[in-house]
Amino acid sequence: MKNEHKWTRLALAFDFAAREHQHQIRKSTDIPYISHLMSVSALIFENGGDEDHAIAGLLHDVIEDAEPNTRIPFIRAEIKRLFGDKVLQIVEGCTDGEPDDTGMKSPWKPRKESYLKRLESKDAEFLLVSCCDKLHNARSILIDLKTVGASVFNRFSTTQEETIWYYTSLANIFSSRLQNSQGAIAAMQLSETVSEIQRLTK
Repeated sequence: MKNEHKWTRLALAFDFAAREHQHQIRKSTDIPYISHLMSVSALIFENGGDEDHAIAGLLHDVIEDAEPNTRIPFIRAEIKRLFGDKVLQIVEGCTDGEPDDTGMKSPWKPRKESYLKRLESKDAEFLLVSCCDKLHNARSILIDLKTVGASVFNRFSTTQEETIWYYTSLANIFSSRLQNSQGAIAAMQLSETVSEIQRLTK
């Protein structure tokens, strides 16, 4: 009897993500990074996504966070082999810059501007995954803002103002592009979360 069930692919994706992120933690915390990926995947299901979307949610950072970055071609090939082209395309769309040969990414502001520009033309399937990722990140910022104060922004590689600019821009794009589609509620929740962050930092 085969050891298979309805969520075999999802379980395989969790194992893949857990292995790739096993030594990583959330910025300036002791929280295993896999917790973020689990939360994103759950948000995707809660907002109408299917298994492919949820798998992409688990894997959305495996390319940009590859250790070492020389494994990126192998990771891409494995995602395609195990989960198919659709999942790989969503993961690649969510990838916010790949590290170069020295392990460094391009400067923060141009990288974020490029990501925002991509959001203007991506389809709803990608937008759903990306929105759920940003929603969980924004909620984490809000929780930390309420518990440790503005020092939460010291965890980022840019300023408080630029971080808020980025999340405000994301919220505006998702609110516009996900109207009347899967992810509309997540986009609304992101806007509400960002508005609360803005209120607490005035």
